[in-house]
Order: sequence, then C-alpha cells, then structure tokens
Amino acid sequence: MTFARSQKGLSVLSLLFVLAVVAFLASAVFKMLPHYLDYMSMEKIITSVGTDQSLDIKTVSDFYGHVGRGMEVNSIRDVSLKDILKVKVENNEFIAHLQYEKREPLIQNLDLVARFDKEYRVRMP
Repeated sequence: MTFARSQKGLSVLSLLFVLAVVAFLASAVFKMLPHYLDYMSMEKIITSVGTDQSLDIKTVSDFYGHVGRGMEVNSIRDVSLKDILKVKVENNEFIAHLQYEKREPLIQNLDLVARFDKEYRVRMP
C-alpha cells in the first residue's frame, strides 16, 4: 500500500521528455506562424480591392500596385509579387490567384512546408 502512495507525478525523465516535445512543437509553430500571418495579410489586401470604394482600381496594373504597396506596409519581402499572384479581368471582376509555398528548415534535411493556393473573385469598384 505504501508503494502506490510514493508514486505521485512525473519522474525527471518523463518531465524532460514532455518538455522536449513541447519545445519541438513550439519551435515548429514559431517558424511557421510568420508565414501564415503574411498570408492572412495578403488575403486582406486582395479582398480590400472590392470593399474599399475609395481605391478606384480599374486595371490589372492598378491591382498589382495596390497589392505591392500593401506588401510594403506589412513588410512582406520574402516573396515576389509577380511570382505568387496572377490577376486577370473577367466579367467586371478581378480574378486573383494567389499561389506559393514557403519552406522552413526543421532538423537537418527535414523541412516544414506551408502551401498557399487560393483564388479570389473581387468585384471592380
């Protein structure tokens, strides 16, 4: 009966293992979180074309200019706008296809990969 009472909680080895798993997961999250925040910023910039009437964006080059300025404001510098965004006009709306992937090294030859691929239909103001 006294044996069961003496075994309360984690041993030091178990505690170190739990800490290692938590540190590994935290490392992965902190490496990928900036990429997801950049993607959400890009999404907001693209959809603002249809919601903000004061922008007066009528052409594809205006669209690219607006997104480029938004990328500068949000400090998104590690991707090229022309490589990740394809825009065309069809039926009085912009069709913007945002497609790219980001890789972050994890351990030696293992990488974390985030792939972003979404098409937006934005009405011309």
